[in-house]
Amino acid sequence: MFVLIGWGLAMVCIFGVYIFHGGNISVILHALPFEMITIFGAAAGAFLANNQMKVIKSSLKGLGSCFKGSKYSKARYMELMALMFDILQKARKEGLMSIEQDVEDPHNSAVFKKYPVVGHDHHVVEFITDYLRMMVSGNLNAHEIESLMDSEIETHHNEEHAAVAAIARLAGGLPAFGIVAAVLGVVNTMGSVGQAPAILGGMIASALVGTFLGILLAYGFVEPLGGLLEQKVEDGSKELQCIKTTLLASMQGYAPQVAVEFGRKVLFSTDRPTFAELESHVKGKK
Repeated sequence: MFVLIGWGLAMVCIFGVYIFHGGNISVILHALPFEMITIFGAAAGAFLANNQMKVIKSSLKGLGSCFKGSKYSKARYMELMALMFDILQKARKEGLMSIEQDVEDPHNSAVFKKYPVVGHDHHVVEFITDYLRMMVSGNLNAHEIESLMDSEIETHHNEEHAAVAAIARLAGGLPAFGIVAAVLGVVNTMGSVGQAPAILGGMIASALVGTFLGILLAYGFVEPLGGLLEQKVEDGSKELQCIKTTLLASMQGYAPQVAVEFGRKVLFSTDRPTFAELESHVKGKK
């Protein structure tokens, strides 16, 4: 929603001021289809040539998510920490072996079913169950598991950030492709020397539209999407860090209510529930 509002505001200010000062919008509208095809065609070709297919798919998926609200909200984090509390409490009261079935088959686990928001997120469930399984096996200590968690979170971050970098490179190339379109327009104009001044003026104006569009598309559209996607990637990593901190606190002997407090403190302040909100939510799920 805010993406569309931002774009709308930018277009109104740019073209509104242009028209208000007596600019002839018909010149831009006439050149727009040809310049757009040139710039977008060149950019799309370079994007395909510059990235592996997995990065292209990730980029397209990421761009689609930019038009949706963030799923990382206070309500989601309360569900996540209530889930962590329940399963750690069960392990503390009944022993680690009591959660073995929950870990091996989380989709049929009564604990995971209580929290559908995070329980249906495959990546989150896999991250939780993988490390709970290691805790149940008892073969690794807290430092070894922490190192493994850090490696996985870093891998996840780098994998997601590949799409951000690809979009940033695309934004960086658009002004250059705008110049290419403008140069082609100038070449076409120079080949028409001898035409009436009014015709030549229109051709030069159309050529300059290419430079204008390249810059506008880069800094008004593509780069903001890349920045928004980067923020979403950071939110995803923060959720994994919350799980990591909670599990490690449990492994170090802290009670479940203290362990989830460790995890709560990791979250960004804008999404972090208060101690009272989390406690109330956990009690309401019992």
